[in-house]
Amino acid sequence: MNRGFTNAIRFIMDEFVPPLIRDSRWFMYPFYYFAYRGKSIREVMQFKSKVYKYSQEEYATFYQSLNTISRNRKTDLNKACIDYILEHIDSNSKTIIDVGCGGGYMLKTIAKKFPNMNLTGFDIKEPNESVPFNFVPGNVESLPFKDGEFDTVICSHTIEHLIQLENCISELIRITGKQLFVVTPCQRFYYYTLDEHVNFFPYSEKLTTLFPFQKYVCEKLQGDWMYHAQK
Repeated sequence: MNRGFTNAIRFIMDEFVPPLIRDSRWFMYPFYYFAYRGKSIREVMQFKSKVYKYSQEEYATFYQSLNTISRNRKTDLNKACIDYILEHIDSNSKTIIDVGCGGGYMLKTIAKKFPNMNLTGFDIKEPNESVPFNFVPGNVESLPFKDGEFDTVICSHTIEHLIQLENCISELIRITGKQLFVVTPCQRFYYYTLDEHVNFFPYSEKLTTLFPFQKYVCEKLQGDWMYHAQK
């Protein structure tokens, strides 16, 4: 299922189903069973309670072992966000990193339009196939890069998963040379969500106040926030 379709389902469930029912374990169980292919349902339904006790190794193992419906799609980005990033990448950029790159769909797309740029992907899980960019594994809480090392930094559908959010945001800012793109769902909090999210951004200020930039745009595109800042 593509991003636009899942965003539409989430909107209907979150906005039209009464909260008492929407956040009921019994109501959500069939959705979890389908989304997680009937595996580890108890653990994933209790994820928001357990994740804060995970060690870094346990956190990495959890994500590396996930095999959900959403993990099998090419990208979590919707078309509007992809188009926005492609249209607003500074043509003078020489280095680009995608933090939380997943399988590298965004970087592969960028490579087609900007074949001469130096591309780097960073993620807790290595891609399942060979990719046309440099790949560095690791945790966003401590990025192994120099200050301002990348002209353009992209971080899509990642910050909603981060436990040490402020530390990770500081790291993203630190390695940004010119511009930063952040994409995250426009989503209200529920305990039972089919996405392993621990941070929620139902309105733009919840996102924009995390960053110190004066020059930025933050708009909702097909159900997701697109934050674009110039340093």
